[in-house]
Parts: sequence; structure tokens; C-alpha cells
Amino acid sequence: MSLPTDAVDPLLLQNQLCHSLYSATNALVRAYRPLLEPLDLTYPQYLVMLALWEADGVAIKQLVSKTRLDSGTLTPILKRLEQKELIERRKGETDERQWLMCLTAVGRDLRQQAEDIPHRLWCMADMELEQARALKSAAEELYRQIRAREEQPKTT
Repeated sequence: MSLPTDAVDPLLLQNQLCHSLYSATNALVRAYRPLLEPLDLTYPQYLVMLALWEADGVAIKQLVSKTRLDSGTLTPILKRLEQKELIERRKGETDERQWLMCLTAVGRDLRQQAEDIPHRLWCMADMELEQARALKSAAEELYRQIRAREEQPKTT
């Protein structure tokens, strides 16, 4: 794949896709901060809670896959959510060696308080629905392409 023809200097910061995505991500996380503050959640904790509200009682490996947070990042988040009594670890019924992450009653109830967050963030973004869908689709495609390359066997 070659560089776009309008990219005169490939090392100009203004030509870097990674910089645009990084800046947009930081702005998005900052926008979430005041929305999540009343719930006493950080953005990564919110991602975990979203995953558990979608599917409760899952193994850490499944949370890694769903949230796209590596286990080294996820473990302290889970510990913090346990300290807040939003989740608890339970041994698996079929395999006692496996630990499942489960919502507590408090964690389940928090979902109702979080229901308006996506809408409130949407209002801040002020984008047309089709623009947002196209952006999400492009970001997902970029993620898939990079992950597929990372998972290819290394040849020497």
C-alpha cells in the first residue's frame, strides 16, 4: 500500500492518521469524564460495566476480548470495581479453576443510571447519524486490519 499522493512529507504531523485518531480518542474520553463522574466510574471501568451489562457472569478472557483491554490493564480495573462492590468474582460452576466476573445488585442497578450517557455524549458530538456510523465502521475496519496483521505468523 502506498502513501496518498497529496502527502508531500510522510513525517508531517498533520499527515498522521494515528495523531487524528489519538486526539479524537482523548477528546472523547475527556467528554465522558463529567458524564461518568456521578457514577464514580472511569472510562475504562465504564467499558467493563458495559460489557457486563451486556453479558453477566463471564470469564476474564471474554472480558479481554469484549473490551479490547489486555489482561494486565483489565485486572486492576476489575479489582477497583470489586472494591466499589459493583462486581464480584465467582468460581465457575462447570470449571472451578475458572473465575467469572459477575455484577452485584449495586452493579446491575447502576445500569439504569447510565442509560442516558450515550445520548448525552451523542448530543455533544453534534454529528449526523450516517457520519457517526461511517466513522465507527472505518475505525472497526482499521482495528480488524491491524489485528489481523498482528496475528499473522512472523516470518524471518
